[in-house]
Amino acid sequence: MSAAVRILDSAHAREARSLLYQAYLYEPTFAYLFESARPGYERRLRATVRALVSQHFAQQQPAIGLLLEDRLIAVALIAPPQRRLAITESWLWRLRMLLYAGLGSTRRYIDYQRTLLASLPPGPFHVLPLIGVHPQYQGQQYGEQLLQAVHEWCVEDKQSQGLVIDTGNPHYLDYFREQGYEELGQIAIGPVLEHVFFHAATRE
Repeated sequence: MSAAVRILDSAHAREARSLLYQAYLYEPTFAYLFESARPGYERRLRATVRALVSQHFAQQQPAIGLLLEDRLIAVALIAPPQRRLAITESWLWRLRMLLYAGLGSTRRYIDYQRTLLASLPPGPFHVLPLIGVHPQYQGQQYGEQLLQAVHEWCVEDKQSQGLVIDTGNPHYLDYFREQGYEELGQIAIGPVLEHVFFHAATRE
């Protein structure tokens, strides 16, 4: 069943936080950044996702979701080219992170974002800070539908050359290639090898 595509706002923040927390709970990159082997990992991850989503909507940055019978089942937060570091450079976001996720996790996440952005070639690209499909709906083509909606949205920005996404999960490498992504390179995030992919904006 095809889901309805919606532009999201702060009214969807609570659902988005819950969905993204579940989507990233077992991701290798986030497990390293927020120390999954140390007690309190789930609390730190939940706090991070809450801070990122709250700041994203507070700054009125774009987000796209899929709704199935009014239930949010997939979401993508989008950072336009000119605002890639807007969230992590915010003192309010950093304060929230320090209070709830701790100094070490905050530093690792900021370093991760800066390393990622420094690895990109020159040019205006959209970036996906967070994207996820609810575990209950994975493997049912909703990821493909969400990515297609994001691609179409990015094409509307005539200044954008395309979309960048990264993953430290080997399970997704072939998946992104099948969706038309080209691998730009790899970066080391602690023990995790992060793969950076690019999908060009195709305009007629």
